[in-house]
Amino acid sequence: MDLQLKGKIALVTGATAGIGLAIAKRLVAEGAEVVICGRTRAKLDAATAQSGARGILADPATADGAATLVAAVPAVDILVNNLGIYESKPFTEITDEDWRRFYEVNVLSGARLARAYFPGMIARDWGRIIFIASDSAVIVPPDMIHYGMTKTAQLAISRGLAAATKGTRVTVNSVLPGTTRSEGIVDFLKSVSADPNASERDIERAFFAKERPTSLIQRMIEPEEIAALVAYVASPLSAATNGAALRADGGITPTIV
Repeated sequence: MDLQLKGKIALVTGATAGIGLAIAKRLVAEGAEVVICGRTRAKLDAATAQSGARGILADPATADGAATLVAAVPAVDILVNNLGIYESKPFTEITDEDWRRFYEVNVLSGARLARAYFPGMIARDWGRIIFIASDSAVIVPPDMIHYGMTKTAQLAISRGLAAATKGTRVTVNSVLPGTTRSEGIVDFLKSVSADPNASERDIERAFFAKERPTSLIQRMIEPEEIAALVAYVASPLSAATNGAALRADGGITPTIV
């Protein structure tokens, strides 16, 4: 299937590893001109070599970093806000600094870039903004409340922006992956496992049985599976999908269109 992305300019944040890197690779494979950003030159160079994307040394989790990125790439057709951090931490141990850090990285990074690129998309009457949220936005884990809060905030921004596109060919959507195989995920699952010495397969099964019972696939998602969905949502073929929250693990999430 031709996703009609040839020549489209796409910016993917958080793309030096994991889901973001898989998205960058897929968009490049579909013919898009892809830009990724990173905080360290070594990781950025490795990711550009793997993906074929152009790299910009900038951190959109800071106002200065976002300004640097927008100055280097003044206009995009597709913005994929994937940058994010996560951790497991009891609510009573989440500090004020933790709350601020998660909000800056997971929420403000995307809000800054959407604010910068949205007016140009409206003026050109075409564009795609995609927030990579999480199923934790709607089923907030009790040991990741600060993370869940940021993902719920992404849904609010996405839905509000989508309402502002009415009558145009611009769309704004959120993709909500479940637990995805990515850098550090095995260590994370071990950290919340009742038996961290069990095999990786048993730890994964126990995690889904206890922590993600609504998942229909009952396994980790591969980053390439998320990338395939994002590539479609970024495509002109998805023109009728706007204001949606697309859950990617087979769980049940209302989709608002």
